[in-house]
Amino acid sequence: MEQSALVAGPPVSRRILVVDDEVTIAESVAARLRAEGFTVETAHDGPAAVAAVEAGEPDLVVLDVMLPGFDGLEVCRRIQAGRGVPVLMLTARTDETDQLIGLGVGADDYLTKPFSMRVLAARVHALLRRMDRAADRDDATIVVGDLRIDLDQRRVWRGDVEAQLTPLEFELLARLARRPRVVLARERLLEEVWDWADAAGTRAVDSHIKALRRKLGADLIRTVHGVGYALEAR
Repeated sequence: MEQSALVAGPPVSRRILVVDDEVTIAESVAARLRAEGFTVETAHDGPAAVAAVEAGEPDLVVLDVMLPGFDGLEVCRRIQAGRGVPVLMLTARTDETDQLIGLGVGADDYLTKPFSMRVLAARVHALLRRMDRAADRDDATIVVGDLRIDLDQRRVWRGDVEAQLTPLEFELLARLARRPRVVLARERLLEEVWDWADAAGTRAVDSHIKALRRKLGADLIRTVHGVGYALEAR
C-alpha cells in the first residue's frame, strides 16, 4: 500500500547512510532521499558501512541484507551494539523468517525488493518522526514495578541491571509502560510506534516484543492472543 512520502521538508542536517552492494540501487535510493532534502552518503560492503556509521554518525541507515565482507545482519548487530541508530533494512528475500531475523538483530523496519521509492521515502520520514517525538518529550522517568525507564537519557533498568535496547525497542517499551496492565492491540502499537499502518507489519511488533522479553525477562510483557500485549508490573 503506497502512501504519500512528502511531509514538511526535513532539516538539511539530517544525515542518511544508504548501504547496498548494487551501486545502481544505492545511487537511486540516495538520489530520491536527496530530493527529499536529506544529506546522503553511500557504502557498498559491510566493513565500509560500519566504518561510515562510526565516522559520520548518521540519523538513519538504509541497509541491504546481502553485502560483501559481512552481511547486513552483522552490520546491524555491530552498529546497534554501539550508538543506537534507526535502521530500515532492505531484503530481496520474501521468506518471513529472514525478515524477522533482521528485526531481531535491531532493524526498525524492512522493505522487500523490488520496492516503491515513494514507500521507502515514507518509511524513512516515519522513522525520523518517531525519533523526533522521543527527543521532544519532557524529561521524565517511568517506573513500573522493578522496571525503570529514563526517557531523557533513553536508558532502561530491570532491577539493578541495565538493558541495552535499540531505538525502536525503547519506544515500544515506553509505549507499553505508559499504560501498564492495559492491553494494546498490535495494530495500535504499529501506528503509534512505527507511525504507519499495515496489517502485515504486526509481525514486526511480535518480533520486537520477543526481543524485549529476551533482554528484560519473559514475565514482563503479557500476550493476549488475537489482540495484543500488556506490560505487567510486579
